[in-house]
Amino acid sequence: MKKFDNIKLCIFDAYGTLFNINSVTEQCLEELGNIAEPFTSLWRSKQLEYSWLRSLMNRYEDFWCVTEESLDYSLNYFNIKNDSLKINLLKAYENISCYEEVPTILSKLKERKISTAILSNASTIMLNKAIKNSKIDFYIDSCFSVDTLKIYKPHPTVYNLVLEKYNLNKNEILFISSNSWDVAGAKSFGFNVSWINRFNSKEEVLPFKCDIELSSLTNLPTII
Repeated sequence: MKKFDNIKLCIFDAYGTLFNINSVTEQCLEELGNIAEPFTSLWRSKQLEYSWLRSLMNRYEDFWCVTEESLDYSLNYFNIKNDSLKINLLKAYENISCYEEVPTILSKLKERKISTAILSNASTIMLNKAIKNSKIDFYIDSCFSVDTLKIYKPHPTVYNLVLEKYNLNKNEILFISSNSWDVAGAKSFGFNVSWINRFNSKEEVLPFKCDIELSSLTNLPTII
């Protein structure tokens, strides 16, 4: 397995990488029944689609707005008219939890004096709640939200936020994401990139491939 030399900063995507998106709908399985899986998939895909459409149309709204809009679409698609379910799903999103291995891995990076940061499409409020709920605030040195730019990843100006704060070369930074489109965006920008392919997905047919693919964050310390 490839190993990176001289990594001084690990940049993590948030949702799907550190925070478990599936934990949101898992809290409402009884109400969603046998449509839980396709509902979750549609909600997530629309969430991403709307963020990119808003970027292209120059009509930015923060990720909480996009999350609610895509949830409304998903509820309409499945012909669900249940206000309490919508409220419960949004509450669950506010209280999203991290993957089991996350605190341990962040702790190991901290012990090795490697800085850690989050770079996310989510709003600052969403990120702060997720970090606090997962009890990982001690391990995160910086948190970057696209709110400051009002455009979503994978626009290159988002990844450049990291360089504006840290006086580091790109080869001293490792970007980590479970989202293949985000992997492509970060690699196109010039970062070292590790893809956390939790669900054995197919890679994107784009000329920007990850440097290392892992099935979870568990083996991350072994490659730096």
